[in-house]
Amino acid sequence: MTQHVSDIMTGAPVTVEPQASVGAVARIMRDQDLGAVLVTDDGRLRGLVTDRDLVVRSLAEGSDPERTTVADAISGDLVTVSPEDDLDLAIGLMREHAVRRIPVVEDGRAVGIVAIGDLAMERDPESALGDISAARPNT
Repeated sequence: MTQHVSDIMTGAPVTVEPQASVGAVARIMRDQDLGAVLVTDDGRLRGLVTDRDLVVRSLAEGSDPERTTVADAISGDLVTVSPEDDLDLAIGLMREHAVRRIPVVEDGRAVGIVAIGDLAMERDPESALGDISAARPNT
């Protein structure tokens, strides 16, 4: 049976506007236990920012997290899928582009996100990654 991206995606992704400060986005990630948020402008997907992006592209460069916008830290060259795409397509794109997360887009609007952990829990829940992904967060 063919599985679609919509079968495992996390719906209603957390989004921020490009002018949000790096500090504000870091607090959102902390408070909601997220590793990534989508950056949208007028509801349209513009990028994805991960906790690693914030560290490598902003904090490590000495930027002031309250004055630096997330637009300076986003991953803008996005690979996306639609909710109706075959799950194997998402897996192939993750491998091809060496990414851990793929935004799910419908009519230019972000409707979800698929993470490598979601795939591990779905396809191989007994694997180390599946176990880790299903575990409660360290807080």
